Amino acid sequence: MGEEGMVSDDKTSFVKANPKLTVLPLIALIFYEVSGGPFGVEDSVRAGGGPLLSLLGFLIFPLIWSIPEALVTAELATSFPENGGYVIWISSAFGPFWGFQEGFWKWFSGVMDNALYPVLFLDYLKHSFPVFNNLIARIPALLGITVSLTYLNYRGLHIVAVSAVSLAAFSLFPFLVMGILSIPRIKPKQWLVVDFKKVDWRGYFNCMFWNLNYWDKASTLAGEVENPSKTYPKALLGAVVLVVCSYLIPLLAGTGALDSSSSEWTDGYFAEVGMLIGGFWLKWWIQAASAMSNLGLFEAEMSGDAFQLLGMSEMGMLPAIFASRSKYGTPTVSILCSATGVIFLSWMSFQEILEFLNFLYSIGMLLEFAAFIKLRVKMPDLHRPYRVPLQTFGVTMLCLPPAFLLVLVMCLASLKTFIVSGIVIIIGIFLYPALVHAKNRKWTQFDVEQPVVPLDNLGVSQPHHGVTDESSVSLLPVVSSSEIDQEISNSTSNEGILKLE
Repeated sequence: MGEEGMVSDDKTSFVKANPKLTVLPLIALIFYEVSGGPFGVEDSVRAGGGPLLSLLGFLIFPLIWSIPEALVTAELATSFPENGGYVIWISSAFGPFWGFQEGFWKWFSGVMDNALYPVLFLDYLKHSFPVFNNLIARIPALLGITVSLTYLNYRGLHIVAVSAVSLAAFSLFPFLVMGILSIPRIKPKQWLVVDFKKVDWRGYFNCMFWNLNYWDKASTLAGEVENPSKTYPKALLGAVVLVVCSYLIPLLAGTGALDSSSSEWTDGYFAEVGMLIGGFWLKWWIQAASAMSNLGLFEAEMSGDAFQLLGMSEMGMLPAIFASRSKYGTPTVSILCSATGVIFLSWMSFQEILEFLNFLYSIGMLLEFAAFIKLRVKMPDLHRPYRVPLQTFGVTMLCLPPAFLLVLVMCLASLKTFIVSGIVIIIGIFLYPALVHAKNRKWTQFDVEQPVVPLDNLGVSQPHHGVTDESSVSLLPVVSSSEIDQEISNSTSNEGILKLE
């Protein structure tokens, strides 16, 4: 008991020593978890056979995808304001096995997503420094970028959040200037150009999906947010507006002012657009903005991935070492684990990484939408500081369009993506019982205390239930029917949670 008290005191000291996230820093973090600016959206013009489908996509997709995902995140993140985010949601709805699978898929998808940013940064830089086309220069550069940004993440989440605000302003300002300079040259008829013979539907949907997803990633930081019930809805709304504007303004300027072929619109092309509209100074400014944007993207994604592992460790799903914090309050081992994955995946091409991460992310999001609906049915009286203003039928209809989009993205995937994703899913299925076995055998230390998890099919409050044998506390909680009946008879609440220690 003494040791548990000491651990609790240490955790409390971390909370006191590290400032909580407020609205503006959280907007910046969500912006970087989702977007980071228009870097990477150029491929939507090429894959869409011209500007029309790209512009329509960034007008329509936010309505059927981004807004529903943001609303779901706002309700569930405020209902379960703990690090771990969607892992806790899924565990509450479907049990810890599926919660672990969700966490594994989303973490792997997040690491793949993070591997894109050093690659994307060098894709912009090679327009001015062709040496980065060669592996002999590219590989050391990727390693250097990853190590440097990992260290910044280690120094503290508050530093990352405050830096993200400045980085967002710096990254977006050159595109605002480019938009103003392009006004006299804009020909609106060029926005309507589309060649359906050149449309690459797989590339188009993957590009749209990647540039507008990860709204739920901020939920993994819920334990680090000040007053999440009010902060999350405001931050998500602000981030949606910021993301959509950051895409549309540069695309309207570039495609309207220049008569470029759609085949020229590839990753890094905005630097060339800046040169053609404003001159070399604007090109260099956009390249510098790209560097800063990728820094912010990397930091925000790694923070989300690392705190997700920390949350899973605190739930007893991963060894306790993943919850260990540095003197800056950051999960050291979780950060190193995510950074290692990024290094191993950085050798892949932009399009390969994009398709793989989208597939795994889609599976996870389908499970999140299902959990959202089930929790509305299963726990109607759950305290929801923010509630989507729709009844169960309404939220089901809200989730149908994005669910259809998720299935479409998965159906368009290549055979290679199906194989790689299938391997990742199989690893997750076997990893769960392996960790349960390691926990029961006491091969490594796991946190004894698990966060709240609703009891299946019982809308009652479960009081604190002590377990004398720590090894009996596993990812698969076992409670006899007689114990359940006794707990129910002693309960005075109509809504509850199961908390195992």
